[in-house]
Amino acid sequence: MSNLVKTSLLLSATIFCNSSIAQTTYHQYIDPFIGSVGLGNVFVGPSNPFGMVKPGPDIGTHSNSGYDPDLNKALVGFSQIHVSGTGGGPKYGNISVMPYSGDFDSLKQHSLRTSERTKVGYYATELSKWGITAELATADRAAFHRYTFKDTKHNAIKIDGGFFLGEKSVPDSREAQQFVGSEVEVVSPTEVRGYSRIRGGWNNGSAYTVYYAAMFDQPCDNFSTFKGETLYPAQISQFDSAEKTGLVCEFSNHKSKTVNLKIGLSFISEAKAKQNLNSELPNWDFAQVVKNTQNKWEALISKIEVDKSTSREQKIMFYTGLYHTMLMPVDRSGENPLWTATPYYDDFYAIWDTFRSSSPLITLIAPKRQADIINAMLNIYQYDGYLPEGRSGNSNGRTQGGSNADVVIADAYVKKLSGVNYHQALKAMIKNATIAPGGNAEREGRGGLEDYNRLGYVSTDYVRAGNRTLEYAYNDFALATVAEGLERMGEYYRFSQQADNWQNLWRDIEHDGAQGFIMPKDAKGNWVDEVPCASTEGLNARIPYTPIAQDWPNCVCWWCGFFYEASSWEYSFYVPHDVAKLIEKSGGKQAFEQRLNTLFDKDYYNVGNEPSFLTSTLYHWLGKPYLSSDRIHQIIDKHYHSGRDGLPGNDDSGAMSSWLAFHMMGLYPNAGQPYYLLNTPYLKSSTLHVGNNKIFKIKADNLSDKNKYIVSATLNGKDFNKAWIEHEAIINGGELILKMGSKPSKWGSENLPPSKSIQH
Repeated sequence: MSNLVKTSLLLSATIFCNSSIAQTTYHQYIDPFIGSVGLGNVFVGPSNPFGMVKPGPDIGTHSNSGYDPDLNKALVGFSQIHVSGTGGGPKYGNISVMPYSGDFDSLKQHSLRTSERTKVGYYATELSKWGITAELATADRAAFHRYTFKDTKHNAIKIDGGFFLGEKSVPDSREAQQFVGSEVEVVSPTEVRGYSRIRGGWNNGSAYTVYYAAMFDQPCDNFSTFKGETLYPAQISQFDSAEKTGLVCEFSNHKSKTVNLKIGLSFISEAKAKQNLNSELPNWDFAQVVKNTQNKWEALISKIEVDKSTSREQKIMFYTGLYHTMLMPVDRSGENPLWTATPYYDDFYAIWDTFRSSSPLITLIAPKRQADIINAMLNIYQYDGYLPEGRSGNSNGRTQGGSNADVVIADAYVKKLSGVNYHQALKAMIKNATIAPGGNAEREGRGGLEDYNRLGYVSTDYVRAGNRTLEYAYNDFALATVAEGLERMGEYYRFSQQADNWQNLWRDIEHDGAQGFIMPKDAKGNWVDEVPCASTEGLNARIPYTPIAQDWPNCVCWWCGFFYEASSWEYSFYVPHDVAKLIEKSGGKQAFEQRLNTLFDKDYYNVGNEPSFLTSTLYHWLGKPYLSSDRIHQIIDKHYHSGRDGLPGNDDSGAMSSWLAFHMMGLYPNAGQPYYLLNTPYLKSSTLHVGNNKIFKIKADNLSDKNKYIVSATLNGKDFNKAWIEHEAIINGGELILKMGSKPSKWGSENLPPSKSIQH
């Protein structure tokens, strides 16, 4: 029997236990590889829920998550900190570890990989160049590496403190990380320590430092430290001189082919890194570390139990969706070098992506965790001056549109999430709405606020003026919601009125049968019909601006268009607080229905981007929720599945995954408001454990491919005729029974979801 087979059998026995236990667990349905092929950009290595340390494979240096599915590309090492699902420039990839054999004269040790395996809390692969089995596990703030070499003759492990993702040769290249400094010291034959200091990346952030303390389970026979590309045999330290440093631990005729390595990480100090190592990985039991991670995930995802008859594929899609939603943001309480106040969370990457469905899903599954995340935002406001819109490596940035932390706060407030100082939160929201960030508006706050508060819209003097105006209007609605609840009526009236500002960019023009679109306007109040494009032979070209025009990235930079990552056809549906008024301005219900149909049928809708997350449910406001269900199922059936390319776009810290998970249950939140829209679920039943020993069950009676329409419903035994349900009804516990039929009915046609312009 080969060593590989023995290792695999042992792993199966120790990690996944026996089949009878596996049948009672939900984490077995999580597949971290979903979204690793295509645009998903997910992290495939082990992670605890919201865990700071995420050790994983780095295939080259330019993938955001470190991972690339192409087995013809060489693996360059296993670094300890990663993000998941993100677009834009990479971040992290700190403290790389690479095992190898034989050639100790070169620092460039790369290998192709085979036999990749991953489960919750575990990643493994074979390094084909040397026949090494590499296995990874993790605690919250310390990583566990296990390397099994082909023999015990002449092997080594390199720890590279200078490695990071997204390196470019041009200093201060936009969205590229840049090296600042590193240091390494050999403490004993089994212990080393050091740090890596990096700046920049996706959010163009300030320098951050990752400290590490590493321990081997058997002594290194020889050490070599290195600086730059030069090895220094037997030299036990390299000081920080703005050059990359690291070390090579050599093993000769070692006692065991398997060498274990534990690495504690910290953003505070080497001493804190060692403390994290000792407290979180006190022994050398690799299997127990994996089990601990699995237990943490099981405790979370089992808050939602699906019907036993659910197909395996649907279970995999659903529970992996929950998993991806809770990889980020990262709990770094006690690991913030800027202030000691806790809680502290980092890697909001970015709230523009996650406020729509990820935050509401965390509120359902782990309300205390969501309260901690919001309190972390408030600590960021208190000590850095603004709520984050994006944040990574201790630095705010980047804003893509509105100040959408406002919506996260309002969502928590209307759902009566306890443990949050909403008076302080309102102050933070008011600052967003009244004080321009100045300097670099990509860091925080509201860029173009001077125009918005003076003109009632953001003019073309500012980039992203279209989606900023729309998002600020909804941010103002969120602010007004909290202000009203806290009896701050002056702010309520002001910002409730400003929530109508989206109408100031509504131009009564026709395109493809639809009437009225959000269009650019200059600071003098004139509509802008043309926008400048790239110069050709010294001449500046201009292109007509239509509802399907895309000025980025061909005419202007990615961040510099009128809209961010979408067209007016998509963004002109983004009025979450007043869909009724949007329908009116579009020409009425019949015109709006046709407008929605055109969006989907002509592929103006982009399934892989967040601005249209709510759009497929807008048929609810027409009294035709069955059309929403049809669209949602068309989208999911075409674009989502349990394969490795099963996500239609960047997962964006779990945004795509949370959108899927909600719709599989038949719920979808309108973030910032206290209700969920009801749609035909994929699951025959889902049971939500909502706290205080209460459960809420959603049951689809007679659900099948044929019986795909909700024809009636009962809530706790009483007729329920709305196609939307209040959050309070869910957390109070009970049972919602959806009666399914083969043809649509009038269910949900009369009591429509809330809209600002219509009082319920």
